[in-house]
Amino acid sequence: MQKEKLWNANYVKVWAANFMIYFSFMIVTPLLPLYLSETYQADKDTIGLVLSGYTLTALLARPIAGYLVDSFPRRIVLLVCYFLFFAFFAGYLIAGTMTLFAIIRTMHGAPMGAVTVANSTCAIDVLPSSRRAEGIGYYGLSNNLATSIAPTVGLLIYDSIGNYNIIFLIALIAAGIGCAINATVHFPAHKIVPNKDPLSFDRFFLLKGWSLGVVMICIGLSYGVLTNYLAIYGKEVLHMTAGTGVWFAILSGGLILSRLIGARTLRKGKVVENVNHGILVSLFGYLLFALLETPLAYYGAALIIGLGNGHIWPGVQTMFINLAPNNKRGTANSSQLTCWDIGMGLGVVLGGIAIHHTGYSSAFWLAFLVNVLGVLFYFAYVKSHFIKNRLR
Repeated sequence: MQKEKLWNANYVKVWAANFMIYFSFMIVTPLLPLYLSETYQADKDTIGLVLSGYTLTALLARPIAGYLVDSFPRRIVLLVCYFLFFAFFAGYLIAGTMTLFAIIRTMHGAPMGAVTVANSTCAIDVLPSSRRAEGIGYYGLSNNLATSIAPTVGLLIYDSIGNYNIIFLIALIAAGIGCAINATVHFPAHKIVPNKDPLSFDRFFLLKGWSLGVVMICIGLSYGVLTNYLAIYGKEVLHMTAGTGVWFAILSGGLILSRLIGARTLRKGKVVENVNHGILVSLFGYLLFALLETPLAYYGAALIIGLGNGHIWPGVQTMFINLAPNNKRGTANSSQLTCWDIGMGLGVVLGGIAIHHTGYSSAFWLAFLVNVLGVLFYFAYVKSHFIKNRLR
């Protein structure tokens, strides 16, 4: 029997549009602290406050986006969210004060959170059902490639011409191209089933996926601790001034390699096995980072965590989708992303507290121990709960 085509024209377009989302996002993100400092003479506390607003609005928007994607025509929701995501980059170019920039940046988080939910849900719609898990795995490559390429491009442009507006303009153009690409996608008919019940929590969060959500919070917390404090840790403890870019490049390499390898097991429907391997590999990476204060452990952990997360993400996303009826795919996607955001936020806060009171070592051991709790809970309950309740 011939396999259904995975890389159909619509899937390729949605894949490319997702690349543009993350490229436009990541080309500016690493430079924003420097931009605020040089342009508005903002101190560290102010920079943290300005940039944290974006994360908060993205977190709040994801459950709402999941509800909208499931309750209204998905194509319209996607294009509206993508257009708003594109349009807000123009605000970066015209903001003349730090207060206005902070407002624009904070508001930009909402369409970013919404468009990632809408685009990933539409990607699932245009995938052949027999190759959905595999397609979800390859879809994540667009994030990883953009995340590995865009910061380098942004930094090279800044080093060459030192003009932030050029970088903001490139982000605007990239987002505009992504929006234009999605406007040409032909989505399958999506029947809207009217729901006359009053709004309730399960319309915004997939209740069957609560245990998977707990695991994602644990993983996100561990990742949040490392990624937010590894630059200053590398500088102050390991005396490396330029190691952060290399760390993320190695991480991205691990993610890409892992997704390519994991696609074979996902193709065979071995979703649970993919997650099993991923969380154990990733756990070892956090142990290595906490255990040894050496450059080799620093970079080695990046590769190992990348290899682990590259298995975890498509596997867990597929598990969320397989727990949801077709009319709740958006809710399933937003549930996973929301739990990840919560974990990342907790990681920033708890990691900062730990570092302030007891040092870097305790923060990284905290990341490892929380990861252990997530792994134990997954094997003790989550895996069997998923197998018992999955719908496909």
